[in-house]
Amino acid sequence: MPEMLSVSPFSARIVERLSVGATSRRERVIHSLDGLEEPVHPNALATTGARLWRLLQEQVPDGLGSMDFLLGLDAGGILPTVSLAGAAKLPYKIAWKLHLPLDGAVRFSEPHAMRTDVFAYGIVPGQRIVLVDDEITTGRTLADLTRRLREAGAVPLASACLVEDTTRGARDLLTGLGLPLVSLTTIEGVA
Repeated sequence: MPEMLSVSPFSARIVERLSVGATSRRERVIHSLDGLEEPVHPNALATTGARLWRLLQEQVPDGLGSMDFLLGLDAGGILPTVSLAGAAKLPYKIAWKLHLPLDGAVRFSEPHAMRTDVFAYGIVPGQRIVLVDDEITTGRTLADLTRRLREAGAVPLASACLVEDTTRGARDLLTGLGLPLVSLTTIEGVA
């Protein structure tokens, strides 16, 4: 008989970052999928992706029917993107902080990072995309990505994240751009 594993519920919290430069954020959201405090079992990744996919379907029912792919953000967005792609049976791409000679480049900014330039490749007009990251605080990165994708003729349908910091205005910013934000969990950050 196969072994049954209990998967702990998803959790997140804010911790102070040590040894950061003057322009970097002083805090960091850590969560139960990042592997910082505890090892992560693959079942937890699959379960989290399935929960996020259900929320997307419930909260954006009319906009997901003809989605082309998920677009995750370099580093933190990789795990939620892969877990969501597995649950939804959808292809994914990752936007990287690498400037490469590839077609369909869309350059956008992650203003709070040390290296602010991020690139999505293979973007063509008409593509319907859901944006994915692990955490959303101010929403400025996803807002800039949304604007740049639209300039390239792509159609951002929604954004999904594991953790939303509700104190920084991300939801209002993205809603103002017509981009629904779906969060697995919310947390109140350091204001």
